[in-house]
Amino acid sequence: MASTSPTAPAAPARKRDRTHYLYIAVIVAVGLGIAVGLIWPDAAVELKPLGTGFVNLIKMMISPIIFCTIVLGIGSVRKAAKVGAVGGIALGYFLVMSLVALAIGLVVGNILHPGDGLHITNALRQTGHAQVSADALPPVDFVLSIIPTTFLSAFTEGQVLQTLLVALLTGFALQAMGPVGQPVLRGVEHLQRLVFRILAMVMWVAPIGAFGAIAAVVGSSGVEALKSLAVLMFGFYVTCVLFVVVVLGTILRLVAGVNVFALLKYLAREFLLILSTSSSESALPRLIAKMEHLGVSKPVVGITVPTGYSFNLDGTMIYMTMASLFVADALGTPMSVGEQIPLLLFLLLASKGAAGVSGAGLATLAGGLQSHKPALVDGVGLIVGIDRFMSEARALTNFAGNAIATVLIGTWTKEIDQDRVRRVLAGEIPFDETTLLDEDEAGTADVPPPGQGDGEKELAKA
Repeated sequence: MASTSPTAPAAPARKRDRTHYLYIAVIVAVGLGIAVGLIWPDAAVELKPLGTGFVNLIKMMISPIIFCTIVLGIGSVRKAAKVGAVGGIALGYFLVMSLVALAIGLVVGNILHPGDGLHITNALRQTGHAQVSADALPPVDFVLSIIPTTFLSAFTEGQVLQTLLVALLTGFALQAMGPVGQPVLRGVEHLQRLVFRILAMVMWVAPIGAFGAIAAVVGSSGVEALKSLAVLMFGFYVTCVLFVVVVLGTILRLVAGVNVFALLKYLAREFLLILSTSSSESALPRLIAKMEHLGVSKPVVGITVPTGYSFNLDGTMIYMTMASLFVADALGTPMSVGEQIPLLLFLLLASKGAAGVSGAGLATLAGGLQSHKPALVDGVGLIVGIDRFMSEARALTNFAGNAIATVLIGTWTKEIDQDRVRRVLAGEIPFDETTLLDEDEAGTADVPPPGQGDGEKELAKA
């Protein structure tokens, strides 16, 4: 026993050290990317494919990870009503917080008036109209688009909600099959280990992707765009921070008893990944793995996280509110509160139709304004230069909102191991960066029931 006890902690220490160097390399790559973007802007723009390629590698893994997570979660639940309750609570929460985010952006936008004194040129008007995306769908078409053409096309077209639908149907079918479905569940569990292992391998090219992405952003935007629109950017960033720390942090403390700073520290590497790629999707697979490791059950994680990426866009809500007021002020046609509220409620619905669209924040804003108040589309061109920098704040806020939502919904549905949450956030149970799976979970032959925390080990032994 004495000889085995020192070796047990040695392996995790080596794993943590290796990934520690990886994320130091990401930070260095971001710094080099900024320098290259400022010194050689033309050359920096040509590096964009490096960042795009890395994000595409991550997106390649999203559908299989969501499928495995949801199927394992639902397939191991005894009552289907529990899954329905989780989905209902999640959607209700998402709607309420979207309205809260819109209201906060409305208040800040009316206080700052960042668009006052700016002038619109014909070139900017054309740029604004060019942002109206034809990919954004009206509500009815959006609902129909959730249904994939074939069972397999849900995985090949990269639509998160289509994958979610197929996974839900598969999970419920396996649940109804009972013991006969257990071999299939074990097969899905092995597939999950495989895709998480591939994801861990992909993460080693993160420094290259971060370097290319940030260099291209700095090189294409330049410093002048940042100076001229600094008030809007500063106000937006501060609003997002206050929303996450004060609003969501207070709810998290009152409902789950969790310190928001401890949770954000636990997700620090994911925030770095989002900051360097300006894409919250790049951290979606890791968020699923980390929320399960934290102690939230598989059904809650599998339903809340993918659905939240389409319906719980707190940062996007704040962005659309402040950007709409900015555009109206810049055009010299400030809106009254009576005009602002209908426009923002319309944008709330429009944002759901643009879920999954590349550059959805700017495209949704332009498309919503085009449909509700076309004269304001002329001013969208003012934001194009800094949209990429604002998209980072949008992505970070959306990600934080979905992480906090997962803990809250797990608490409300009693599908969370509170003791494990405390131990994980305290650093007593480190996250395995090499497999992205818990050691006890990766070693079990049968699918463990959700939400059992340390009890999973005892059940696996039995």
